[in-house]
Amino acid sequence: MTNSALRADALGKRFGRRGGWALRDCTFVLPAGRVCAVVGPNGAGKSTLLALAAGLLVPTEGTITVLGTRPALARTRVAYVAQNKPLHPQLTVAETLRMGAELNPERWDAAVAERTTAAGDLDPKARIRSLSGGQRTRVALALALGKQPELLLLDEPMADLDPLARHELMGGLMAQAAEHGTTIVMSSHVVAELEDSCDHLLLVGGGRIRLAGGIDDVLAAHTRVSAAADSADLAPHTVVESRVTGRQLSALIRPTGPLPADWSAGTPSLEELVLAHLRNPDAPGLTAAATEEAAA
Repeated sequence: MTNSALRADALGKRFGRRGGWALRDCTFVLPAGRVCAVVGPNGAGKSTLLALAAGLLVPTEGTITVLGTRPALARTRVAYVAQNKPLHPQLTVAETLRMGAELNPERWDAAVAERTTAAGDLDPKARIRSLSGGQRTRVALALALGKQPELLLLDEPMADLDPLARHELMGGLMAQAAEHGTTIVMSSHVVAELEDSCDHLLLVGGGRIRLAGGIDDVLAAHTRVSAAADSADLAPHTVVESRVTGRQLSALIRPTGPLPADWSAGTPSLEELVLAHLRNPDAPGLTAAATEEAAA
């Protein structure tokens, strides 16, 4: 198995000759075996990135490598659940799973697929068109997990699920990752959904990768500080965001060297970090290589 699940080098995608760029100049490496959150606002390019990884779109520029090869050659080892959960509406749940088995004869795990649908109390004889959005999500996930993928791509997987179902889904996905070493990539614009379950981050904003790396490393590279506005000098440090309220300055920075003793400092939450970078699109981004240098 390759050491990287996804690798992008100057990756870009534009729709139409005169269309805008959905993604541009994206470079990152996602190590195999990680559970990765792809976060960013609607329209940031998250779905385009996952579709490129799934081999459903072709890059306009740059390259993307999946499990050490081209996306088309890795397709049997990758499962992808699109945001709209495309399923055949006339088939029953049982027929849908049987179709999955026939399309993936060498890798299909019927027990995993049936267990995923049974957890939602789905009637095997029910037709897909009669199911709720959350129930269709379960069927789509059953198809994906039954394939026993090395890489599982999920585009907004929890949008149609209630809180209890979301909790159960995350538990099942974490068990899958732990038992089989599956690399899981989940997109969302709600950071809180993924913060407790993921160990890697890709922050997409304006079609570019703003943050990429292990979540612990990315958080450790940033510091939330506050100090007296008339004496604080942020110049030596990389500033993501700063504001002055009265006589107090508060900022999110990537420190360069030690901080003054009279500054108050702490580690930001993942949500604080993501929001600060999205509010300040001109702030310098951070890649895995940079976080490794900071940790050293």
